[in-house]
Amino acid sequence: MRGAATPGHGRGRTAADSGGYRLGALITVDGYNLVREQGTGVATYARNLTFRLGALGAEVAVLYGKRSSIGRDQLLREVTFFDAERPLPKPLPRFLRDSRRLLLAGAGVQAMTVPVTGQVITDSMAHALPDARHIWNLPDLYRLAINYFKWTGRRLRVRVPGDPALVHWTYPLPIMVPGARNIYTMHDLVPLRLPYTTLDNKRHYYRVARMLAREADHIVTVSECSARDIVALLGADPARVTNTYQSVEMPPDIASAPEAAVRQDLRAAFGLEPDGYFLFFGAIEPKKNVDRIIEAFLASGSARRLVVVGKDGWADGDSNGRRAARLLPEANGEWLSGFNEKVQGRILRMDYAPFRLLVSLIRGARAVLFPSLYEGFGLPALEAMQLGTPVLTSTAASLPEIVGGAALMVDPYDVRDIANGIMALDTDAELCGALSQAGPGQAAVFGAAPYERRLAELYARLGVRLGG
Repeated sequence: MRGAATPGHGRGRTAADSGGYRLGALITVDGYNLVREQGTGVATYARNLTFRLGALGAEVAVLYGKRSSIGRDQLLREVTFFDAERPLPKPLPRFLRDSRRLLLAGAGVQAMTVPVTGQVITDSMAHALPDARHIWNLPDLYRLAINYFKWTGRRLRVRVPGDPALVHWTYPLPIMVPGARNIYTMHDLVPLRLPYTTLDNKRHYYRVARMLAREADHIVTVSECSARDIVALLGADPARVTNTYQSVEMPPDIASAPEAAVRQDLRAAFGLEPDGYFLFFGAIEPKKNVDRIIEAFLASGSARRLVVVGKDGWADGDSNGRRAARLLPEANGEWLSGFNEKVQGRILRMDYAPFRLLVSLIRGARAVLFPSLYEGFGLPALEAMQLGTPVLTSTAASLPEIVGGAALMVDPYDVRDIANGIMALDTDAELCGALSQAGPGQAAVFGAAPYERRLAELYARLGVRLGG
């Protein structure tokens, strides 16, 4: 569901726009999360990273792991790359094939160029194609790397075309490109700090994170809170951990659409009126605290509605992970939890909203509710603030440093405190007006230009050539 940045909207900036910084180097970024159709916060991070690197003058390549042809026929490589993902082989053939690949992987594996000739229509994969000059692919790369690490405890060595100066892995992946600087973004350590809120294999995650903390050329993160966690929990050298934050970007034509267009979107698509609802958007998973949001909203007595946009992030999880989803109505409006008729219809749930309509939902909300239990950065809060929508968020983790004084903060574990916050936003127009005015200024701290400066300074420290 996540994905506030749309492909291509960061193109076309000049060196002057970037404060004079320019990177004259080939930089590789992984496509691990980019292929997810409805995106994630990490996918948004990866897209925006490519946009900013391109704006700084870097020659950007993206490395994917799609199951596609690696033969000599270039058209076939292009066709199969843009084809729908093929299913995995059955377990036994997959085991035999993977075993052979793992035995051969000690010497490294080779990624190949995917030509983009224009003969294959690629519009349906626009979400996965950020600002990059080169597309490289190695089938099942990321699954192979995870299995290789389980067998050997080492990073998989991947050879790529060209001679990249630096590879920026946007997730803690056990992979490296020999001859390049390999840096890794750790957005947060939620699997270790709040283990019951994720489905990660904690043993594997911990081993990979500890290994990267020792062996990576550098660790990048997105808040001071996460930087402290990485040093404290993983034993990383503080000199080798840098917080660059991340950028908050929206296409101006969508963010500044006329109010009349927003009203039309709300009424036609959702049957909603501006200022008539509170909004949560994000994955329905434990750390997002949706169960307490629902309880607090119902306890607040507000006559407005609650709109929840997001898929169940625990599709294969246990009963604890699915508690919030059970509190929500299904698509046909029938309640799973047996609430009485008085509350039926007060909560509207959607699995997904297209980006343009999501922006209209944010702009039309009385406030966005985001009292998360833990965030490495908290992008939804800043996206709402950038659009001038009041935000209720939590006192936990990175959120206080990210929102500053421009949001209403509550104890995320205290349903009554959350309910009091909702009541204040529901009844106090002056409070909402103050938050609406303060939000864009705070979001601007995390705009494209400041992010570019932080990236350029980090890359320069790592020896990446800055050119004119």
